[in-house]
Amino acid sequence: MFIDEVTIEVHAGNGGDGCLAFRREKYIPMGGPFGGNGGRGSNIVFKVDTGLHTLLDLRYNRIIKGKKGANGEGKNCHGKNSEDVIIRVPQGTVVTDLDSGFVVADMRGKEDEVIVAYGGRGGRGNTAFKTQSNPAPNFCEKGEPGEVKYLKVELKLLADVGLVGLPSVGKSTIISQVSRSKPKIAAYHFTTLTPNLGVVKANDGRSFVMADLPGLIEGASQGEGLGDRFLRHIERTRVIAHVLDMSGFEGRDPYEDYQVIQNELKSFSEKLIQKPQIIIANKMDLEGAEENLKKFKEKVDAPIYPVSAMNQEGLDPVLTALADLLDSTLETPLYDEDQMEGHVLYKFKKEEPYTITREDNGDFTIHGDEVEKIFRMANFQTDEGIARFTKRLRKMGIDDKLEELGAQEGDIVHLLDFDFEYRK
Repeated sequence: MFIDEVTIEVHAGNGGDGCLAFRREKYIPMGGPFGGNGGRGSNIVFKVDTGLHTLLDLRYNRIIKGKKGANGEGKNCHGKNSEDVIIRVPQGTVVTDLDSGFVVADMRGKEDEVIVAYGGRGGRGNTAFKTQSNPAPNFCEKGEPGEVKYLKVELKLLADVGLVGLPSVGKSTIISQVSRSKPKIAAYHFTTLTPNLGVVKANDGRSFVMADLPGLIEGASQGEGLGDRFLRHIERTRVIAHVLDMSGFEGRDPYEDYQVIQNELKSFSEKLIQKPQIIIANKMDLEGAEENLKKFKEKVDAPIYPVSAMNQEGLDPVLTALADLLDSTLETPLYDEDQMEGHVLYKFKKEEPYTITREDNGDFTIHGDEVEKIFRMANFQTDEGIARFTKRLRKMGIDDKLEELGAQEGDIVHLLDFDFEYRK
């Protein structure tokens, strides 16, 4: 089964908790803190596997969770880092963060590997907080929560040339004649339900990859027919070969067919219409094809190659022309820099650390990734741990902000699932 788009949820592993312990050997007075740090949680890693050609595995594994790092232990023993979770995907996979809308990875290379969600760092044991002013800290940290992301994973096939056109114009016949690809061919629309790839070799020895894409219809870019599912695969191609039924066998006008496909390409993406393109006038062995070709040339100023794919006539010049176009066409990135997450990471990570809202009942609610992470990593088992947490909130300016919003002694403050009383 060919699956080329899935939506998944990934949970990187939480960091292990730090340990609160003290050295208590008989002949070592004032032994001091002895708690180790927790280990790092699992990263979620996508890795290209050239043996895969579909996202079928992810369709049945929509929620992926990493393991928590091991907790720290006494005697300054640090917890073990958890192994990364490796998710193997086909070459050409694009990963998009649904929350931000930015592309996390465009996995074009055969050995590409990218971390899509980072595991949390381990919490520090009390040994890590030892200072001259506090030689025996009585607190530690819990592990940092791992990242949770909602991702759209798309497969965009890697092909040099994409065959496009309305149903039953002969795209599958062409690729079956010029490569070893064996697509299903029949005398009805939508015979091709999945893209077919084939390695093509021109007479002079130059080779390239050709993709036969399911037939487009008018409105494909808005979701009509099958085309909206497969237009994404044309985005990677460097050259587009537009196949037309020049005979008009089904009562269609070849020029109108040409305009329909051009409009769909443009509606889906402006980049598609800007790609180098040739026109393959197929079914020239049928009656009326020569006359239609003459009329078509009067209306369209583009390279046109008449062929009869069924009779294997005229295909060699097409392959040579495509190879020449590929030689002169540079490969361009699929995404602009401002679409990639790496270029906006600072913007997302350095937004306001918290926001405070006042509810209708007079309570206050604190939101924000940074303050929530501090809360989750705080250890409230000791008075020192509680004091450290409140000190960090005060340092962030939360107390000042609450006072500015009119908070009074005893007002309730909500943070995640916990409630606190405001004290000046």
